[in-house]
Parts: sequence; structure tokens; C-alpha cells
Amino acid sequence: MITKRIIPCLDVKNGRVVKGVNFEGLSDVSSPTALAKYYSDNGADELVFYDITASAEGRALFTDILCEVARTIFIPLTVGGGINTLDDFDRVLKCGADKVSVNSGAIRNPALIGEAAKRYGDQCVVLSADVKRVDGVFRVFAKGGRENTGMEAIEWIRRGVASGAGEVVVNSIDTDGVKNGFDLELLQEVCNAVSVPVIASGGAGCIDHFTQLFQAIPTIDAGLAASIFHFGEVAIPNLKEELHKQGIPVRR
Repeated sequence: MITKRIIPCLDVKNGRVVKGVNFEGLSDVSSPTALAKYYSDNGADELVFYDITASAEGRALFTDILCEVARTIFIPLTVGGGINTLDDFDRVLKCGADKVSVNSGAIRNPALIGEAAKRYGDQCVVLSADVKRVDGVFRVFAKGGRENTGMEAIEWIRRGVASGAGEVVVNSIDTDGVKNGFDLELLQEVCNAVSVPVIASGGAGCIDHFTQLFQAIPTIDAGLAASIFHFGEVAIPNLKEELHKQGIPVRR
């Protein structure tokens, strides 16, 4: 059985890791490089690096910090934020990223997914979807969760995968930072819709939430979290030990 991945997420703003609730109220956490090294040394399977204001501010991603992080770690690195063109893919990959995450850039230009997959391979292209319920419908949001695109989320994700995205990160704005558990309803719908790996993001507050995630949705590939790891509420080795005890396959 394929092992489930545990992935810390570094949301970076102005060169620092930050964390908020429901994508708002950001507070300073740490240096991206120091935190990345800590996770690489302490059992994380992969690392996600988001320059969370690049799209909203209409600028390129911070490549100097990214290069420093990539040099520091020895696990796969996915990078997103301000990815709008194939040149952005190229620049980020040359900085040391293994995979590139597209969100707002793909919403503006859906052809970007297919173009990137053709040039770099499906395995390199990650579709990141920020999703929130609006009048009972899952809607896709752009620009770091600031802008409702009006698009229905499951159909958008299905289209992205059909175009060549080799992996999907589902960020639930409703559960982000709330620590009441992952958005199982949303995640189950996404897993039913696509056959590529799906990463759950938003809502983890304790070890039990990861256990619930993997038991409720056996097809989910990974759990991603930020604040519970950043603030030491959950240590990845302890999380993996508990998952192993529950019969959930993890790399230890």
C-alpha cells in the first residue's frame, strides 16, 4: 500500500513564514529556511512553500529565499505563488523546486496547466485550489482566497487534471486555521472526481484529525498542515507513530 504523506506548509510573506485563520489575520512565525531545515530533519515527507501575496501584489515569487530553502532540505519541495507563465515555472524549478503549484495563474489562463505539463511533465504540475462554500456551493477563490471566481470547484479541479495537473492540493478556506478537522465533505468530492493524488489542506488541529482523514477517505494521498507543526502542537514523528499504530501506512 502506498504510504500517506505528511506535508508541512510554509506560507511566506515579506520573507517570513506567517499563519492566519480563514486566510486572514496573518501573524509572524519564523524564518522559512530555519523551519524548512527543521521539517526536513524531523520526518516531513515533502514541503510546500507558498509566497502567499505574490499573486495579489502582481509580482514574481521571492527566488532568493526559495533558493536558500531548497539548498537546506533533502525532501521534495513544491513551490507556488505568482506562477503565471512557463517562464515562472522555469525560474522556480531552477531555484530547486521539484514541483510547481499553480492557482490564480491557471484561473487567469487555464492553458498554462497543459503547456507546463507538456514541457515539464504532469508530475511537476500541481493544481492548488482555494475552495469555500458560497450559498451551499463549493466555489474557487483566487488571489490568496481574496476573490470569488464564481467557478464551481469540483468541475474546475476536474478540468485542471484533464489538462495535465498531476496532483491536486485542496485548500479549504472554511476550515483553514480553525483546527476543527479537515473538510471531509469537500475532500471526498474531489477524490471521487479525479484519479491523481489529492492533498488535504486546511483544518488540522491535532493528531486525531489526520487519523480521521485517512480512515474516512482511504484514497486521499497526503495531509498538509501549518500552524500545528509551526507552533509545536504536533510533532511529525509522534503523528507518524500514531498513524502507524492505527494501521495507516507512513514512511518512518
